[in-house]
Amino acid sequence: MKSLLIAAAVALAPMPPLQPELLQAAISDLRNPAATSAQLRVSGEAGEWYGTAGVANRRTGCAIAPDDRFRIGSVTKVFVATVALQLVAEGRLDLETPVRHHLPALPGKLKDVKVGQLLDHTSGIPFEVGFPDLSTPEKVLEHRYDRYAPDERLRMIPDEEPKFTPGTRQEYRGINYVLAAMVVEKVTGRGYGREVEQRITRPLHLTRTYVPGRDETAIRGAHVHGYLDVPGRGLVDVSDFNTSKSYGEGDMISTTGDLTRFAEGLFGGELLPPHLLEKMFTVPDVSMVDGRDAAYSTGLQTFTVNGITVWGKTGEQYGYNAGLFSTRDQQRRIAYSFTPTARDSAQQLMTLRIANAVTAP
Repeated sequence: MKSLLIAAAVALAPMPPLQPELLQAAISDLRNPAATSAQLRVSGEAGEWYGTAGVANRRTGCAIAPDDRFRIGSVTKVFVATVALQLVAEGRLDLETPVRHHLPALPGKLKDVKVGQLLDHTSGIPFEVGFPDLSTPEKVLEHRYDRYAPDERLRMIPDEEPKFTPGTRQEYRGINYVLAAMVVEKVTGRGYGREVEQRITRPLHLTRTYVPGRDETAIRGAHVHGYLDVPGRGLVDVSDFNTSKSYGEGDMISTTGDLTRFAEGLFGGELLPPHLLEKMFTVPDVSMVDGRDAAYSTGLQTFTVNGITVWGKTGEQYGYNAGLFSTRDQQRRIAYSFTPTARDSAQQLMTLRIANAVTAP
């Protein structure tokens, strides 16, 4: 495993002062990428700032409120990893245990995949088969209310050899966290959403954060609406969506305030003992399948911008893009959300502007 003492030392360097004009400019360009709204919250010892652009609802013209909920996509994975590590701390889960010990329906050729390899994306699980075509906005709308049970996702994994020997490479895959959430449910006998509530959202008073039920399509209470640009129809509201396909990997809902409080509690040691929290800041000493250095730890991802190293997670759902990051010392915490109208690589333009704005010297 790589030592991250150097990265930690970078994070301990003094933070540059926040530049409000630069922060606002980062989220105000709603043409690149095309989006209907954006919001950014920066907190921590080195300064605080909150700003918005666009509207929460195009029909009403309602402005974004700080407590408006949105879909957080793969930021969900941080919650699942935290719960799994809490179970390790309690002696109820072992990261070295084969996944098939908990999920015997996992194909036999994947018998060597361990629980910890799900959490750091080194499992090598082959691509699932049987998903509908979601390559166009029209297809997304056609399947927006499809419902998936976790067992269905499990059955989509083919009985093939892993793509690489588990533990030797890294490939970011959502199925890893579908299975991780299933393991949590097998160990506890309760839904992973219930565990998130009991172990994280209630203790930290994250009153606007929740895991939706598998039949639940609407976002509860006041929320930011997401839209897709559909040929011949214009912008179609896709806030109402069944995210059970993303169970455990990208189905949660939250706010920027709750996400920054979650980062504060997690990085501050309120949820995990030090030796397990350290696993979230330790990247496997392997390469990703495309040859780059591994960038994902247990539950988090890391990158360095303008000499500042942050840890956290990005996330996407149709009509939504979100992120939660913090320096390890919490001098600077960042939570953002924007509502792109196309799910393509152009979304990175907003993410990169935010990353540069919050770390600009």
